[in-house]
Amino acid sequence: MVKLIKKVIVIEDQTILRDLICRLLESYPTFQLVGHTGDGLEGYDLCLKHQPDLLILDVMLPNLNGMEILHRLKSQNPHTRVLVFSATHSTDVVKKLIESGVDGFLEKDVGLEEMEKAVHSVANGQPYFGPSVVRIMRELMINPKEAGNFETLTSREREIIQLVAESNSTKEIAGKLSISVRTADTHRSNVMKKLGIHDVAGLTRFAIAHGLVETEETL
Repeated sequence: MVKLIKKVIVIEDQTILRDLICRLLESYPTFQLVGHTGDGLEGYDLCLKHQPDLLILDVMLPNLNGMEILHRLKSQNPHTRVLVFSATHSTDVVKKLIESGVDGFLEKDVGLEEMEKAVHSVANGQPYFGPSVVRIMRELMINPKEAGNFETLTSREREIIQLVAESNSTKEIAGKLSISVRTADTHRSNVMKKLGIHDVAGLTRFAIAHGLVETEETL
């Protein structure tokens, strides 16, 4: 029986970890590594171009975070299986990833054997969640949280928050999103009004709390 080759993309901003994952994938004849990057926006474009069977995805990424990539990708190509591999696994982050249709979530402190199990399980259509994530999922089932302000934001508004929190100026945001400076400024004003936040520091705290940007503790 001939086994089908599965196309895989890796989006991970830590170079040494990304290289290790890519080498692991290349050691299996049933996987074809068709792309890898440490940039979220570039990674999303790679997914649209190659339509991978499996995506291994970090949460904290520059320019476009993993949660946004997952949300967009599942609406564009729901057949792509997504395994999140991240050090960030707060209750809010896990909840949003599950709601967006993640197929697996593995913590970065696991061993190689656990990583191999997760990759093969998710690639073959089976869910796989690490022990810490499973505990959070159980807590969410027992005490589900009500939807907060995050759920009221549009995809573009979440993108704006991440870019603001990453210290991009309005002009830089406009350039990265291919919109006018006036439009970028309007988006930022609308986000602040919607969230009841009045300064950049507040937006940054919101972004950190909801897993949109990285802090030293998550590196």
